[in-house]
Amino acid sequence: MSNENKDIDYYLNLDWTLVEGTDLDFNGNPYHYIEIKEFPSFAYCAKTREIALANYKKQLRLVLQIMLEDGEHIPEPGEDNDDGIDWESLCP
Repeated sequence: MSNENKDIDYYLNLDWTLVEGTDLDFNGNPYHYIEIKEFPSFAYCAKTREIALANYKKQLRLVLQIMLEDGEHIPEPGEDNDDGIDWESLCP
């Protein structure tokens, strides 16, 4: 599907598949992260879950803006984006 007639606000309000978790930084301090399944390279980190949830869309906005400006395809939630690749046979 084309990005035509779809702006940043359209994409920001989609029901993205959030992957949340906690980890430790290099000093052993806990932090919370949010990833978006549809964007494998996206990750936002903050000291607490509340801060991460309140602010991850600021970073997502920047990613979407660049993708729109470059005319890149923006995957939407529920869109099959593996292009028929059998990852299990490639990565035993």
